[in-house]
Amino acid sequence: MFRHQYVSGDAIDLPVGKVVCVGRNYVEHVKELNNEMPTEPLLFIKPSTAVVTLEDAFSIPQNRGAVHHEVEIAILIGQKVSSISEASAWQFVRGVGIALDLTLRDVQSRLKEKGHPWEQAKAFDGACPLSRWLPVSEISNRDNIEIQLMRNGVLQQKGASQQMITAIPTLMAYISQYFTLEPGDIVLTGTPAGVGPLESGDTLVTELNNQYQVETSVI
Repeated sequence: MFRHQYVSGDAIDLPVGKVVCVGRNYVEHVKELNNEMPTEPLLFIKPSTAVVTLEDAFSIPQNRGAVHHEVEIAILIGQKVSSISEASAWQFVRGVGIALDLTLRDVQSRLKEKGHPWEQAKAFDGACPLSRWLPVSEISNRDNIEIQLMRNGVLQQKGASQQMITAIPTLMAYISQYFTLEPGDIVLTGTPAGVGPLESGDTLVTELNNQYQVETSVI
């Protein structure tokens, strides 16, 4: 069972809440999937049951087609967020971490073709492996947070928050106009280019800002 903790191992006394995600927030990722460029943030939600511990080996669904990795900068909400401004956004953040937005790509493609919602492809049990948290006070350059993922020793994804179509404070302010964020909720901020399929037996190394590295494996 996932519990919020700092990288130090100290517990964070917050529940595991919903995960609010943004799609298509890096230009090159939009291009690699041949999607339309968004004119405003494209939001979707994963339930708390999707969250598992990234540091532990995690399983992926079998017999549902391709399961793609999407590494993302994750934001832990520390205070209630509703109708906030961009300028105030960071004061509501408790920690910054690493998430994998696991996606059943074949399922998603079929749903999109029919004009249906994506939940079956994005919100399944275990669809959000999530790391421990760096305290937000330890993130010195919040305008350029870096993220990367290596799969079996090969760099697959690398990006930085300055490349986002919608910056993190702007994204939080936008979300807060539609959904109240509660302490313990998580915001996923989009994935850079390089998404691709996972296989059982893969070894993954994710890294945040040259400050925090997590090695894990796929069952």
